[in-house]
Amino acid sequence: MVDHSIPIKVGPGSQPAEIDGAEMDFMKMPSGMTTFEQPIIPEADEIVGLDEAIERTDLLLGKLQNHKINDDAQIIGLNDLDEKNREFFNQLLGEGEVSVQSNGDIDALIQESVLAGVWRVQYVNQDKQIVSDTIEIGRIPSIVTDSTFTNAAENIDLDNLTIPDNLNNSLPLLAEINDHLPEQDDNQEAHVINLSLLPHTEEDLMFLSDSLGIGPIIILSRGYGNCRISSTQTKNVWWVQFFNSQETLILNTIEVAKVPAVACASQEDIEDSASRLVEILSIYQ
Repeated sequence: MVDHSIPIKVGPGSQPAEIDGAEMDFMKMPSGMTTFEQPIIPEADEIVGLDEAIERTDLLLGKLQNHKINDDAQIIGLNDLDEKNREFFNQLLGEGEVSVQSNGDIDALIQESVLAGVWRVQYVNQDKQIVSDTIEIGRIPSIVTDSTFTNAAENIDLDNLTIPDNLNNSLPLLAEINDHLPEQDDNQEAHVINLSLLPHTEEDLMFLSDSLGIGPIIILSRGYGNCRISSTQTKNVWWVQFFNSQETLILNTIEVAKVPAVACASQEDIEDSASRLVEILSIYQ
């Protein structure tokens, strides 16, 4: 029997060149994503002098196992630990997917650990020296929810804006944001405006940025690609931008929310982290 099947080829180089010399090109797909890696901590026979760290880790496990996602963040202080015991926590916690950059009145170094929902929060002075070292358990550190919008405007004063030429959708969007600001509380679903799906000009984006202002917090989330979440000077309003692994902006949104969900740990994350911590500490049993 004669095989009449037609071989199918796709991808770069599979198609004939165009008359003008142009060739088919394909955007590179993301090549990796962040996954959990077991932290490297001292073996059972190497923990001499780490009694305080082990005791505090047991405290961390107990709090983690009992934490509910809507509870207030639970804090464990590390200030009184010596360098060796604090280094144990550096090894145990490592660096997870989410970090927080703060400016202005919020002076802290904030990093999610490899255990989702467990955060290292180090408060610093004007010289960027650490003055308080803590672990927080929760969906997001309390300093983010409590302090991000302390000096922010309650709404957008639409009547006193200087409106440039060549605007498309920015004025209606600002009115839409204003309409949703009073609705926000801890249990309110975020209101999302997808700028990627709306026609807009560069002047629109600049006008939106100038009208909302630039806030003190930037949250970076590294998963499959990267997400940059920037606070504004308007209460509960955030820019949320997703980039692929080639650093190309693929989704640009404005969210009205206490904190965008993409930055926060879930109840499932907390429970998974408790299970992982049990596994990590099993070498000391």
